[in-house]
Amino acid sequence: MPNPVPVLREPQGSSPATTRLLPRAAAARVRGATRRPGLALIVALMVLLGALLGAGGCNSSSQTTSRPLCIAGSTSVQPFAEKLAEVYMHRRPAIRIDVQGGGSSAGIYAATRGAADLGASSRELLGDEKKLVEIPIAFDGIVVIVHPSNPLTTITLAEIRQIFSGAVNNWSDLRLPPHAIHLITREEGSGTREAFEHLVMDKQEITPAALVQDSNGSVREIVAGDPHSVGYISAGLVDDRVKALAIDGVLPTRENIKTHAYKLTRRFLLVGRAEPAGPSKDFVDFVLGPDGQGILETEGLVGVK
Repeated sequence: MPNPVPVLREPQGSSPATTRLLPRAAAARVRGATRRPGLALIVALMVLLGALLGAGGCNSSSQTTSRPLCIAGSTSVQPFAEKLAEVYMHRRPAIRIDVQGGGSSAGIYAATRGAADLGASSRELLGDEKKLVEIPIAFDGIVVIVHPSNPLTTITLAEIRQIFSGAVNNWSDLRLPPHAIHLITREEGSGTREAFEHLVMDKQEITPAALVQDSNGSVREIVAGDPHSVGYISAGLVDDRVKALAIDGVLPTRENIKTHAYKLTRRFLLVGRAEPAGPSKDFVDFVLGPDGQGILETEGLVGVK
């Protein structure tokens, strides 16, 4: 079955945008700190801010063209932000943009504390995070993927929940040849994982038997090389090496994602402490304009405009 979403052309070689990945420990601690106030929150703040400020470029204001605009957070949003930054800086050589990863929770936290001009999130804001200004830039589907040799073409939401909770652990339970199911999941602090938990798991925990990976690309690579595996990734990263499953008979096509007929649909967000101003606003206007939305569509997402 052909993939229902186009192949994302991932950036090749070095990009004019400076890109970095925040320590995963920081992302995990930030996520935990949102649940355990007090000392844990202070520790998380020190770890994350230290990582950002030590990386350089993110401790400066975006209100002057002599200093970089910092975007930090979701590794799902990161390749798209890098592409947007590359095109934007080509048109405006006086502006420099640093794009960093670290996970949605880390990006939201960095934006909250002012360590990043814009946080990038692939999940919805929660609790006190809703005080931030949110800017939807695209729609994405979370796609359940298997190896192309797997005869499965569609799966129910209930079956996905049973598989990732560990209640179903053999392909024979899905009327396939018997073999243990090899589960691949994302790490704590990942916006993709948090969105998957919210949309699929219904408060059930993902089994600790699942193999944890720190990016959508890593999940895709493992599933592409293992006929008995199953994982979930951004629709924009599906390629011919893996097979996207229909959920309850609905494929993750652009139209189904845009209309939310496909159940595992989420928004990609940029967030900040205040309405964007100066270079931040100019970049956001570019992202939401015809050129920026066209880039996101070309790269495999569904525009919001």
